[in-house]
Amino acid sequence: MVPIEEGPEPNEGELYEHHKVIASKGQEPLRVDKFLMNFIENATRNKIQQSARGGHIWVNDKVVKQNYKVKSGDEVKVLFEHPPHEFLLVPEDIPLDIVYEDDVLMVVNKPAGMVVHPGHGNYSGTLINALIFHVDNLPANSNERPGLVHRIDKDTSGLLVIAKTEAAMTHLSKQFFDKTSEREYVALVWGNLEEDEGTVEGHVGRHPKNRLQMHVFPEGEQGKEAITHYKVIERLGYVTLISCKLETGRTHQIRVHMKHIGHTLFNDERYGGERILKGTTFTKYKQFVDNAFKILPRQALHAKTLGFVHPVSGEKMSFNSDIPEDIASCVEKWRQYTKNSQ
Repeated sequence: MVPIEEGPEPNEGELYEHHKVIASKGQEPLRVDKFLMNFIENATRNKIQQSARGGHIWVNDKVVKQNYKVKSGDEVKVLFEHPPHEFLLVPEDIPLDIVYEDDVLMVVNKPAGMVVHPGHGNYSGTLINALIFHVDNLPANSNERPGLVHRIDKDTSGLLVIAKTEAAMTHLSKQFFDKTSEREYVALVWGNLEEDEGTVEGHVGRHPKNRLQMHVFPEGEQGKEAITHYKVIERLGYVTLISCKLETGRTHQIRVHMKHIGHTLFNDERYGGERILKGTTFTKYKQFVDNAFKILPRQALHAKTLGFVHPVSGEKMSFNSDIPEDIASCVEKWRQYTKNSQ
């Protein structure tokens, strides 16, 4: 399934988000509301069904009901009505953890749970809403998102550099494009890695059947080049604490690369890490893992260090952030479990 078009589209004077998807050749018959759940992030089934009842879902240019069965080759379109303010970036007085700031850039430590930029289902409370309150006239990147040089996922915590001028945006973006910036993440993954360190290479692109996931294409036939270097920090029995350094910055890169080599991030729901992937069948073990999930209710991933050259002074800058309490507490819980199991 390949998304053909996505973006805001006007309709009779109202604002909608428009998605157009063509079902792949291998598509088994599936209700259109369930089909669309695989493609539209943060859209509930109820919201999709509301669109169907309003006559806002088409298949092959004909309005269909929510129980229509999508089949191979069908072209599916859907419109959602948006609150008017989605397309008007509203400054919001949201506290920022500012690690560094000068006239041309700032480095912030984003908490887990904060969305970086507005999008479907997240119209406010984002990092950008906070940034435009804090800084006037932020330059837009190539996707028209103010200040953003790079981004991290909603439930990933850690460091981001923000450009405050057009020149800084151009300079910093080039460093990320040229792979000269430095980014190191800390992750807790399922399983015990065989090697103390290694490299995962494999193009990353949208999953052919689930657009909310990314997929590794080892032969490079689709997607974009992606390279992740990992190193074991601590082995904790059924899980391992690792460091990951990025050469490239693809969407979900670490998450999908680690799943690709059989070591899905702990409690990464989108990629199956919220299930017990390694360990025993004992009831006490299951209870222990459930408790660990409660301590860390998100994927175990933190953008710990960030390095780049200052766009004005030319100085090499490096920043480091502490591992958040939820990841640290979960690691300590595994540490104690491993110790008591020996």
